[in-house]
Amino acid sequence: MVSHSGLLTVMERAARKAGSKLRRDFGEVEHLQVSRKGPADFVSKADQQAERTLVEELQKARPDWGFLLEEGGEIAGDPSKPRWIIDPLDGTTNFLHGIPHFAISIAVEEPLFGGQKREVTTGLIYQPVTDESYWAEKSRGAWRHDQRLRVSSRRDLGDCLIATGIPFMGHGDMAQWTRIFGAVAPSVAGIRRFGAAALDLAHVASGRYDGFWESGLQPWDVAAGLLLVREAGGFTSDFRGSDQMIERREVIAGNDAIHSKLHKLVAGALR
Repeated sequence: MVSHSGLLTVMERAARKAGSKLRRDFGEVEHLQVSRKGPADFVSKADQQAERTLVEELQKARPDWGFLLEEGGEIAGDPSKPRWIIDPLDGTTNFLHGIPHFAISIAVEEPLFGGQKREVTTGLIYQPVTDESYWAEKSRGAWRHDQRLRVSSRRDLGDCLIATGIPFMGHGDMAQWTRIFGAVAPSVAGIRRFGAAALDLAHVASGRYDGFWESGLQPWDVAAGLLLVREAGGFTSDFRGSDQMIERREVIAGNDAIHSKLHKLVAGALR
C-alpha cells in the first residue's frame, strides 16, 4: 500500500463525508424528475450542503487556511498559509439529470516567493458513485487509490480519444469551439464530452483519455486535475502553449506528443 501525507488523509476524509451525502441525494434525483418543479432546487441544496461539509471538515484540520469555493466565493485565511480550492460538485448538470458522472475536487494552493505567486501542490478528485479517489502530491506522482497513474503512451492522434467541454447556454464561445472542433475531429479516433472537467483530467492522468481541451474553466474545475496530469507524466498548457491555464481559463492536456499535436491544431484553428 502506498502511503500519502496527513494532509491528503484530511482531504480524503472530508471528500468521503461529503460524497456519502451526495450519493444519498443522487438516489433521490430520479424520483424528483417526475415533479413539475423538477429537481433543480434540490440539487442546488445538495451542492451547497456538500460545500458546507467540506469547509467544516477542512477548517477543523487547518483553521487558519483560506478557501476559494465555487458556491461560497473566497474565505480569507492567513495569507502566508496555503488555501483550499474546492468544487463540491463538478458535473452538476449530470447530477441534476440522474447521470452518475460527477466528482468532488479539492486542491491545496501554497504561496511562493513571499506570497506573490501561488502553486497547487496537492490535489484530490473523488467520484462518489464509483468510489474512485484520484490524488497527487507535487513530486510524488499521481495515483488512483494505491495504483500509480501514467498518461497514455499513444503518439499518433489517429489512435487517440480526446475529451472536451462544449459551450452551452450563457457559457463559452461557441464560434471558437466550433473552429477548434473542426480542426481536431478529423485527426482523432474520437471525441467525448461527459460534462465534468475534473474527471476528464483525472482520466487523462490515468490514460483513459489521450488528451483534453476546454476553455471557460474556473480554478476549482481544474486545479486538482492539472496537478494530476503533470504528476502522471503529462503536459498542460493554455491555448497559446504557456502556463497561464488558470488566468486564461483554457487548458490543453496530454502526453508530450499528443499535447504538442493538439496545441498545433488548436493554435492553427484560432489564427
